[in-house]
Amino acid sequence: MAAVDVVDAYVSALPGETRRLAHGEWGITVAPEQARGWPLEVGVRVADGLLRVQAFALAASDDLNPWNLLHWNRQTRYVRFACTRSGDIWVHGDLPAAGLDEQGVDRLLGLVVEGALAARDAHGA
Repeated sequence: MAAVDVVDAYVSALPGETRRLAHGEWGITVAPEQARGWPLEVGVRVADGLLRVQAFALAASDDLNPWNLLHWNRQTRYVRFACTRSGDIWVHGDLPAAGLDEQGVDRLLGLVVEGALAARDAHGA
C-alpha cells in the first residue's frame, strides 16, 4: 500500500476533526480539552519520500525562552522543536515514506503531539 493510502486510512479513522487538504496532505485538530486548553493544529504531508508532521505548540511570548525548548532536541527521537524568528514554537517530525505502516504513522503523530503538549506544559509551569 502506498504511503498516501496508509496515512489517509489512518487519519480518516481518527476521532474528532480531521480533513484532507490535498493529495498527500491532511489536517488534524486535537480538541482543547486534550491539548492543554486550546486546540492543537497538526499538519501531515507525504512528499519527497517523507512523512512530515508539524504542529504549532506555542505563540511567542515575553515570558517564554524558546532556547530552553531547543535544548530538548538533544533528547528527542524523530521529532524536533523549532522556533520562528518571531519566537513561535513548532514541533516537526519526519519518517521515510517507503515501507510506512499504520504503526509508523501513529508513532510519529504521537511523538509530535506529545512534544507540543510537553512544550505547553513547560510554559504553563
